[in-house]
Amino acid sequence: MTPYTIKTENLTKTFADLTAVDRLNLEVEEGEIFGLVGPDGAGKTTTLRLLTSIMPPTSGEAWVAGHHILREAEAVKEKIGYMSQRFGLYPDLTVMENIHFYADLYGVPRREREERMERLLRFSNLAPFGKRRAADLSGGMKQKLGLVCALVHTPKVLFLDEPTNGVDPVSRRDFWRILYQLLKEKVTIFLSTAYLDEAERCNRIVLLDQGKVLAQGTPQEIKGQLKGAVLEIRSDRPREAAALLKEEFPPDAVGLFGDRIHLIGQDPEEDALRAEKRLKGAGFRSVEIRVVEPSLEDVFIAILSSPFAFPALEVRDEGGPEEGK
Repeated sequence: MTPYTIKTENLTKTFADLTAVDRLNLEVEEGEIFGLVGPDGAGKTTTLRLLTSIMPPTSGEAWVAGHHILREAEAVKEKIGYMSQRFGLYPDLTVMENIHFYADLYGVPRREREERMERLLRFSNLAPFGKRRAADLSGGMKQKLGLVCALVHTPKVLFLDEPTNGVDPVSRRDFWRILYQLLKEKVTIFLSTAYLDEAERCNRIVLLDQGKVLAQGTPQEIKGQLKGAVLEIRSDRPREAAALLKEEFPPDAVGLFGDRIHLIGQDPEEDALRAEKRLKGAGFRSVEIRVVEPSLEDVFIAILSSPFAFPALEVRDEGGPEEGK
């Protein structure tokens, strides 16, 4: 039995000629938020389906809550809550009817339900909406209801597949507030996300692309591994400026972030002079350039553009994220 809440050893899943998950190795400790981060097609959903014993791996091993995902699949399912991208809420049922339905599925005894449901509704702020049909809830409220249904049997491990995808910023913030409350109850949270700002909220993350681990560690550790520096460039016409800089520098080194441009290079002083000369030579009047701390998006772009120059990390962290970060 593994001492980790989740552990994988060379976990692999192939579909014909496609390797969706390629020799995944990770260890997740009790009571942490672990993020699986990557673009569409990275293998995030397949990984969650493997770990929740929904589909068998092609090769490799994995344990969840002390149970093998293949040999002890039913024991795994009893210990986990799983919220897929399209959680199976029944639109014609009310909030309370949906919760009771999932309580029945998980075999929650009737005598334990009232107190448990009251607590879940209270901390999710759904208590006033118990009689409202699921179809009439907002996107953010549907996500909260899906989370409550996944928690109704008090799982040890909670799997969330892109839980805030398409949800408004306020609802995303509320959703994360609930997740931080769950950490206090020693629930281990394993989630996938394409939002790199959400990855910053996790204790540790894995950057995944085409089924392969590109980097693993705390967000700060991964950002600290970026070779070179990030220049933030502001100009009066950022989109045109970015296009021009992609002609001057490697295109993958230039990214547009709203009204700001990020340029990743090895020599910040020389790169700043080159960028300023190119932009002012093209008639840009207002150009501001400064060195900034890299974001995870900067790191991810740098890894994808030059994966062999970036060492994958396997670093454990004993600390946790700050609530409300």
